[in-house]
Amino acid sequence: MTGPAADTVVIAIDGGGSKTDVMLVDASGTILGRTRGPGASPQVVGLNEGLDVFEQLVVDAAGQAGLPGTPPYGTHTAAYLAGADLPAEEEELSRALTERGWSPSIVVGNDTFAMLRAGTTDGVGVAVVCGAGINCVGVAADGRVHRFPALGKISGDWGGGFHLGSEALWWAVRAGDGRGPYTDLLPAIVDHFGAEDIFEVVERLHFESLPREVIHELCPLLFQVARTGDVVAQGVVKQLVDEISTMICTTMRKLEMTGEAPAIVLGGGVMTGVHRDVIDVIEQQCVAVAPRAEVRVLDVAPVVGAALLGLDAIGASTTAKTRLRTSAVGGVGSVPSGVVGQDPDGLVDGGAPGDADSVGERAESLGAS
Repeated sequence: MTGPAADTVVIAIDGGGSKTDVMLVDASGTILGRTRGPGASPQVVGLNEGLDVFEQLVVDAAGQAGLPGTPPYGTHTAAYLAGADLPAEEEELSRALTERGWSPSIVVGNDTFAMLRAGTTDGVGVAVVCGAGINCVGVAADGRVHRFPALGKISGDWGGGFHLGSEALWWAVRAGDGRGPYTDLLPAIVDHFGAEDIFEVVERLHFESLPREVIHELCPLLFQVARTGDVVAQGVVKQLVDEISTMICTTMRKLEMTGEAPAIVLGGGVMTGVHRDVIDVIEQQCVAVAPRAEVRVLDVAPVVGAALLGLDAIGASTTAKTRLRTSAVGGVGSVPSGVVGQDPDGLVDGGAPGDADSVGERAESLGAS
């Protein structure tokens, strides 16, 4: 069986809620170019607007690689995007990308699949992304897939950075007006915004002198207060832990993995920013259902998973995939989101807890991160 041609180029895209990473990789697993820009989920900013952002990042990466800045930019496109939650959405995005002519072949999927591939050797296991929103997917060794709609509260979801920040604010307000128990979230949030009291925070949010996106900033604050022993904050964190464990265990049962040794990958800004004790509780709950399960926190950017899926699609060698993963894990830096065309020094996923969606209303609906 012959492998891919030497001039094969994979265009890998990880389109998260808060940032977009693009990587161009050749058939040997060598990284030709990489760029980072703002979150531009087509479901949030509009189909053409989102694809325009992606295309500029691809053009900039092609320029780094010395490739033409006009389509086709590569041989295969592997685009794994937040908001591609239903088959109809994946089909619409695939058609739109095909029309743009980036490459002869294109695969579009949810960004959680890229995270799963980045955290495993073969893309088999269960992955949970908890960033601006929350989602979970599972892939069995025989190719069966289990996933959730991840459309927010209407599809039964609970969690994500925006939602956790909203919960922290909700409890603080109720502590301030006497409807709820006292919590140290109250002074912590007031101090965070430099306000006179919690009601000033509410008023500023209401009149939009504080943009709704700042609610994401309360997510890491929630975890900080919980670690001091605050009962209310600990209760919210416990609910998140239980929700993540429930998603994972449900997926393992659906895919009949409980008697196996499934890899469980945790990623997204919230999961990569929490203290190890939170991960330990998730692990304990998962191992209670699947004793040989292995829980790990993603330590490389999900775009690496998108690139690996692209290499899988073109039939690249194991050596090529190992080369890509090794060079990616070797990176140590990150770049701020929001700068189209900026080239990261490294590829470790450095998203802050509760990274903001480009539009707060989308995050409030608790869609996938």
